This record gives sequence, C-alpha cells and structure tokens, in this order.
Amino acid sequence: MSGFKEPSFADRQKAAQQARKEILNKFRAQPGPDDPEVAKRRAEREAQAAERAKAKEAREAAKAEQKAREAQAAAEATAQLAREKEEAIAREAALEAERKAARDARYAARKTKGKKR
Repeated sequence: MSGFKEPSFADRQKAAQQARKEILNKFRAQPGPDDPEVAKRRAEREAQAAERAKAKEAREAAKAEQKAREAQAAAEATAQLAREKEEAIAREAALEAERKAARDARYAARKTKGKKR
C-alpha cells in the first residue's frame, strides 16, 4: 500500500484553474434578467409582497379599531365612575341634611319641653 502523495504546485494550480472555469460556467448558465422564467418569479414575489402589505394594513386597521373601542370603553367607565361618585356625594349630603333636621327637631323639642315648666 502506497502512502499519501502530496499534490505538487502544478497540480494545485491546475485544480484552482479548473475551479475558476467551473464557477464561470455556472455563472454564465444562469438565466438573465430578461428571461421569461425570471420575470415570472419576480412577478410572483411582487404579488406576494403586495398581499403581505395588504394583510399588514388590515391588521393595523383592526388594531387601531380595537384601541379606539378600548379607549371609548375606558372613557365610559371613567364617566360612570364620576357619576357614581357625584351621586354618592349627593346622597351623603342629603343624609347629612336629614340628620341635621332630626337633630334640630330633637333640640327644639327639648327646648319647648323645658319652657312648659
């Protein structure tokens, strides 16, 4: 069995030249930009990009509508809370007025009771 033979400089140079030729041939074999197959693929990509853009706009519109609905609901909740707070203040004021009237009536009754003697 023979050992590994180190490739010579000429062999390495020849292999490099062959690789360059293969790369150049591969590049030349590719279709040009005016090829109908390339134009078809480009049109398909542009159509897909347009669909993605349309879908993105639809998602953004739905998101904006959802935010508007949430803002409206928050505003209604805030208004409801403010109304409830005002009603509670009004009820408390009315209750306080009733208590004062009852207290004044008791005080007046005590005063009149004391004057009869």
